[in-house]
Amino acid sequence: MGTEGAMERVGVAASMSEAETETRAVAADVVVVDYGLGNLRSITRGLERAGADVTVSDDPGAVDDADGVVLPGVGAFGEGMDNAGPFRDALVDVAESETPLFGICLGMQMLLTESEEAERAGQGEARGLDLIPGRNVRFPAGQTVPHMGWNELDVQRAHPLVEGVEGEYAYFVHSYYADPDAASAVVASTDYGVTFPAVVADDSGTVFGTQFHPEKSGETGLTILRNFVALCSD
Repeated sequence: MGTEGAMERVGVAASMSEAETETRAVAADVVVVDYGLGNLRSITRGLERAGADVTVSDDPGAVDDADGVVLPGVGAFGEGMDNAGPFRDALVDVAESETPLFGICLGMQMLLTESEEAERAGQGEARGLDLIPGRNVRFPAGQTVPHMGWNELDVQRAHPLVEGVEGEYAYFVHSYYADPDAASAVVASTDYGVTFPAVVADDSGTVFGTQFHPEKSGETGLTILRNFVALCSD
């Protein structure tokens, strides 16, 4: 996708449409986890446009009464897991309660069991949340990294999060991607030299994540966030 197309999609995200206004009536209380690594302002604004009442918190206890929880993230896997350590038990409790838990970019990767990124960085073993069994791996040698820019979503199976986004484009920035143990964990995929998961979910369907940034993905991203808020309000 060219720069003009990308700017057009970002422009759509910046303006409140009639559909967005209607969605705001379907409110849910969403907690965005603040562990020091995330685009908190952008994701908060996106969720608010999608109809959520948003609390950004660095207190693990804040997630207890939420209708939904968002785990954002940018940066390295090992640092992310270190910073999010105080939230580990609280996030596992959220998953077990089947309250929707939405990981974004690094936050999605943290839902898996482990990542080879920590090993490459000389950080040894860094354990993820293990809510979606699997491992994060680096793109093959010779592939330009990071994978950065707009790419197409290919929906593999039904899930409420991806309603209305088949064949649409989302914005990616990453050098590692999820390799879940079970093929059924892949909700949508994207091609970048290899086919990799763009959206993953656990068996319950209430723990899920996107490798792309919905808050930077224009109308596609707003659709994803509306779907998430609707899940939280059920």
